[in-house]
Amino acid sequence: MPGAAAARGLAGIDYLRAMMRGEYPPPPMARLMAFGLDEVEEGRAVFSVEPAEFHYNPIGVVHGGLLSTLLDSAMGCAVHSTLPAGVGYTTTDLHVHLVRAVTGATGRLRAFAEVLHLGRRMITATGKVTGADSKLYAHATTTCFVLRHEGAPR
Repeated sequence: MPGAAAARGLAGIDYLRAMMRGEYPPPPMARLMAFGLDEVEEGRAVFSVEPAEFHYNPIGVVHGGLLSTLLDSAMGCAVHSTLPAGVGYTTTDLHVHLVRAVTGATGRLRAFAEVLHLGRRMITATGKVTGADSKLYAHATTTCFVLRHEGAPR
């Protein structure tokens, strides 16, 4: 968990950019599900994944959990990118709408996320997953609770 330890000492945007440069390892979930952070700026993050058979559910399509996790990660990082050092967050709710089936033949998917509301205690974000064909595959919203550790900036 060297990345998680480093994240506590850096502003969110600085940590995420350092992770993209390879200075910190990606989170274990990203490795497990073979997705990654492609772009980040304050209040915005983009992730991508190449769906494969190991993402399939028992009926032969990509499990909805892949798109849900991709969206949760993108929206969470959009939120994280707005936070100063010593301030964290946790997801309080996640609403995902899967609108189109995904298979290995779908090709690369990208999740675009952005912060909608940046409050002192709660932050909301939205995200969408699109394919190279520009079709919408899923969309989501989230609310995150801001965790201010003792001595962290208000």
